[in-house]
Amino acid sequence: MARDKSVIAKAIGQNVRRERHRRGLSQEKLGFAADLHPNFVGFVERGERNITAANLVKLARALKVPAYRLFKGVV
Repeated sequence: MARDKSVIAKAIGQNVRRERHRRGLSQEKLGFAADLHPNFVGFVERGERNITAANLVKLARALKVPAYRLFKGVV
């Protein structure tokens, strides 16, 4: 089960990073726009944190993408 969580967290993190790069944002700018600490954004992108639904929605809104896009490759 822990391995599954890790795979999911890494896939979501890769999707967040890809969308952030597409918009030319730094982790700091994305964190500010999403009202999240930039270090947290880095943890998420590296798959080191399991993100809550609320924070996933914050990131999606800041990235101007539907939240489901951040699940690409997960489901």
